Amino acid sequence: MADEPTGGSKGGFTTREALFYHETIRPGKLEIVATKPMTSQRDLSLAYSPGVAAPVEAIAQDPKLAARYTAKANLVAVISNGSAILGLGNLGALASKPVMEGKAVLFKRFADVDSIDIELDTEDPDKFIEAVALMEPTFGGINLEDIKAPECFIIEAALRERMNIPVMHDDQHGTAIITAAGLLNACHLTNRDIKDVKVVVNGAGAAAIACTALIKAMGVSPLNVIMCDRSGPITPDRDNVDQWKSAHATATDAKDLEEALVGADIFLGLSAAGALKPEWVKKMADKPIIFAMANPVPEIMPDEAKEVRPDAIIATGRSDFPNQVNNVLGFPFIFRGALDVQATTINEEMKVAAAEAIAKLARERVPEEVAAAYGRNHKFGTDYIIPAPFDPRLIEVVSSAVAKAAMDSGVAQARIEDFEAYRIKLRSRLNPTTAVLSGVYNEAKENPKRMVFAEAEEEVVLRAAIQFRDFGYGKPILVGRTKAVLDKLHQLSVSDPGSFEIQNSADSEHVPAMVDYLYQRLQRRGYTERDVRRMVNQERNVFAALLVALGHGDGMISGLTRTFAQTVREVNMVLDRKPGALPFGIHMMIGKNHTTFLADTTMNERPTAEELAHIAREAAAVARRMGHEPRVAFLSYSTFGNPSGQWLGNIREAVAILDREDPGFEYEGEMAPDAALNPTVMKLYPFSRLSAPANVLIMPGLQSANLSAKMLRELGANTTVGPMLIGMEKPVQIAPMTALTPDVLTLSVLASAGVVG
Repeated sequence: MADEPTGGSKGGFTTREALFYHETIRPGKLEIVATKPMTSQRDLSLAYSPGVAAPVEAIAQDPKLAARYTAKANLVAVISNGSAILGLGNLGALASKPVMEGKAVLFKRFADVDSIDIELDTEDPDKFIEAVALMEPTFGGINLEDIKAPECFIIEAALRERMNIPVMHDDQHGTAIITAAGLLNACHLTNRDIKDVKVVVNGAGAAAIACTALIKAMGVSPLNVIMCDRSGPITPDRDNVDQWKSAHATATDAKDLEEALVGADIFLGLSAAGALKPEWVKKMADKPIIFAMANPVPEIMPDEAKEVRPDAIIATGRSDFPNQVNNVLGFPFIFRGALDVQATTINEEMKVAAAEAIAKLARERVPEEVAAAYGRNHKFGTDYIIPAPFDPRLIEVVSSAVAKAAMDSGVAQARIEDFEAYRIKLRSRLNPTTAVLSGVYNEAKENPKRMVFAEAEEEVVLRAAIQFRDFGYGKPILVGRTKAVLDKLHQLSVSDPGSFEIQNSADSEHVPAMVDYLYQRLQRRGYTERDVRRMVNQERNVFAALLVALGHGDGMISGLTRTFAQTVREVNMVLDRKPGALPFGIHMMIGKNHTTFLADTTMNERPTAEELAHIAREAAAVARRMGHEPRVAFLSYSTFGNPSGQWLGNIREAVAILDREDPGFEYEGEMAPDAALNPTVMKLYPFSRLSAPANVLIMPGLQSANLSAKMLRELGANTTVGPMLIGMEKPVQIAPMTALTPDVLTLSVLASAGVVG
């Protein structure tokens, strides 16, 4: 075994850390997971012989059925020979495997595309082509990676000709698509027409040639593009260039890069560190656009370029500078769209559509997930012309654009009839919460409400309020000090802060009516009018609840600056429970393939039998409104009397109450969690009334409920929504103090749509 390298820091981590990451838990970054049950002999018989004969015969009769009965339509091969490993050079096929595994992981992480890495131990283009072409029956697409030029051109062209599935060399076209998107936005910001710009490309390798070809396809005049290699500008009279470089030859009097840059609007660098000198940047046109994409050190460092040209827009390939040209913005979603329409190729129309979609997305308001991932705000401008890789909207925006372009250009073998439904499906691949709540969001849009955000000076809350309005869910009413809220809106790059309604208890016209209303409620509970006035003026939860009570808002959200119990007490000063209702809390645990509702997690310490039955009925109603057929389990440490104990009476009586009512949903208890959730354990109790694992879990007491919800949130792989407050006379939601903007927004939409509350 070779000695372990102990190199220094790279990208914020050490070589040792990187090696530990790759070896810990289990070596590498990939594993194969079965998508069907494999627990019984019958499962194995269906998966293999004899059950497998049925799809085999079907596919033999109609090859298109492979997309229906196998993983082919969602399977991409990431293939390399290691001849040009990302900045490390020709280190061979085996050394490229960590990179190819990483690429496969990115496919899965960003677009839910299954991917397998394949390393071919040959630098012979013909052998490489033959090996890949023979694998066409296995894969829905081929992603070529880290193959040196000019062999990469030969290989890709031959495979695209021979294969009837998408083939793309990402080092070429992925870089080109993201670069083109950035250039579109840079031209937009500098009021340039892309048809008129003068471009200088430094570098004539695979990525440079692909970038040049794509920007020409998008409207840049070939006469306005000068490509330079180590020998200078590539002109028609040069005889030392190959066929790929000569395709971009341009007549020019410039003898070198410095002369070519005089008056140039755009510099595209795909060459080497330090290739662009600051004094040359001075000679470029006003507001020069500089894409210095050599890695790890760009052609010019951004601070050096800014020093001589403060008006420049600069992009690099590095994540520690603004405007990173990152291929992960493109390839996962390009293949996602291509696979979903079973495209036979990835053509120029699909690449252009991807670039335009990415460019357009960067101009839109950036969601909280991106700000949280990067620890800073993003706003379209000179330092944000390319979306961040963690923008969750990329999958739906780019994939939809690519799929539509494939259909419009005639290379799609399957059609998407409803693109809005397709976008929802795309969102659900990566965000299970969105999949469950998509109908709720649509309902909120169709019937927008006025939502009071009680803690609008908190950035998390204010971001949620902005999104609540921008996404069309309703009108946010912001509670806070007017100047503080306006300052925050400015900091968050809101262009029209004055258009938001801000309610400040210090000067609100509603305060006199609020004091009268609240004094009438509390005067026989020991409160003086002075006490009431102080609460209205100083307690934002009281003030916000009064806005709702007096009809100035339809619902409210709070919780980030007070504990749940304190917030409930303050709200209860103003608002009552629904007639006959029992307020309680529900946590919704959303996994990849299941959703489970857990109650009561917030309010009732030791519910009576009647209260347990009520909680079960209301929790089942919430589950049904969320699109799930409820199956309720009353949980206990005991399963049908084993072991017995003193706390079972309430649970058994709650079940008996439902027996007398026939509530219209499945329910069972008392039972331990495994008897409610594990199909194998459930088989031990054939008399159980649950037809499948429970999806509504009613806990016997507050301690067990709250502990379980928090443990599942911290230890499980689930997304948690809640607690959701049920049973108040008006829609009120109390977010956890640790909530992020998406959590606050989700609870706001749930309340607005009337799904909970």
